[in-house]
Amino acid sequence: MNFRTLDLNLLRVFDAVMAEGSLTRAATHLAMTQPAVSHAVKRLHEAVGESLFERNAHGVRPTQRAQALWPQVRAALGQLQQALAPADFQPGADPVSFRLAMVDATAVLLIPYLISAIEEQQALANLRVLPLTTRDPRPLLERGEADLAVGHFPDAIAGLMAEGEDATLRHRRLYESHYVCVMRRGHPLAAQPLTLDDYCAANHLLVSFSGRPHGFVDQALGALGRQRRILLTVNQFYTAGKVVADSDLLTVLPASFLSATGVPSELVTRELPFALNPIQVEMIWHLRRDAAPAHRWLRELVLRSRPPPSA
Repeated sequence: MNFRTLDLNLLRVFDAVMAEGSLTRAATHLAMTQPAVSHAVKRLHEAVGESLFERNAHGVRPTQRAQALWPQVRAALGQLQQALAPADFQPGADPVSFRLAMVDATAVLLIPYLISAIEEQQALANLRVLPLTTRDPRPLLERGEADLAVGHFPDAIAGLMAEGEDATLRHRRLYESHYVCVMRRGHPLAAQPLTLDDYCAANHLLVSFSGRPHGFVDQALGALGRQRRILLTVNQFYTAGKVVADSDLLTVLPASFLSATGVPSELVTRELPFALNPIQVEMIWHLRRDAAPAHRWLRELVLRSRPPPSA
């Protein structure tokens, strides 16, 4: 490719098509006609010497070459825009809507802080909380169905760390907590330290977003040659708290999520008789949102609004 003769407008089109996943939506975003965007993509294919997009049922799909190019192109365009026309976002004057993906416990802890901050700034921001049924929000963010995901995403974070600078998603650690065993006040096991034998002999409640019948606790027990009986599986921490408060079931929750059960005064916690990795709450967003002033404002708000970790 001869960079000296390259029309840099083609890179803006490339960036828009990558972000939108569709020539038609890219055309709307750029205030161009669809044929003009299609022609620009064709010219860029010729300049690069290979195809960057393939058509599919939902629009276009980037090739591996396009995926490798996009982070550098997006970063360069963002730096150029900031240098020539620094963008500004006025929370009290610019209406904006955000879609945040998180589980119920994270929402209970975080959303009140966000709303308080938005009201204090008299911002014209609207929030929509999307439920998470998985610990991997990457597909939601890649498809543009969510602007920001907040939660404990160990597999997703490991994947992003492995991709390094080539990753199309960004992440930031918010806080860290640890897991505890939760039971009702007056539970027979609440009067003494919890032993492994007593833990395995009890009946249990599992919180599973995906509905799978076993979780990381069962993996830890399996490594010790032990197992437990899971009498009930639910997909919300609030439901878990209500059920445990009215039964002899045990459950395992992050210590920082205890207030999200709605009945923390009716529950007690005990240290687990086996080791579990700490829970690390992160926010993840797509590269396409990274330089957007409104999105930077949101991320800063989340950082300032994060609840303190429980001891």
